[in-house]
Amino acid sequence: MNPQAKLLSITSLFLGSTITITSNHWVMAWTGLEINTLAILPLISKSHHPRAIEAATKYFLVQAAASALLLFSSMTNAWFIGQWDITQLTHPTSCLLLTAAISIKLGLVPFHFWFPEILQGTSLTTGLLLATALKFPPITLLLLTSPSLNPTLLTTMAVAS
Repeated sequence: MNPQAKLLSITSLFLGSTITITSNHWVMAWTGLEINTLAILPLISKSHHPRAIEAATKYFLVQAAASALLLFSSMTNAWFIGQWDITQLTHPTSCLLLTAAISIKLGLVPFHFWFPEILQGTSLTTGLLLATALKFPPITLLLLTSPSLNPTLLTTMAVAS
């Protein structure tokens, strides 16, 4: 991979994570998660092996579905509450949808089947990046909204994971 392209991807990963972690608005958090998704795709598929291309495609589809669910959750909350603030998540349907979206992004137990297949198609350093650094933004969103989320569901997913 070209050194400039690799530097751009790594910089975009830091930028997307920083945007998501420091945002108070749902659209900005979603934007940061999308930047992370688009920045990791060249790193996953850099070997040009069919397995790596398959892993990049699966990662993109899963993350896009989770991002759409997160955006739908925040729009539903804004529709009922009138707030786009992350800490103002109070509608029960929005809370459930957000829990599902973050669970998909993190690869928690009910939605974990995509994660090992993607790790098998990546290099060791990219897999390490996927398994550690890219988990911080969704975990931050989970922590910011945890007072509003269902504690029984969160505990069940944590124990099962």
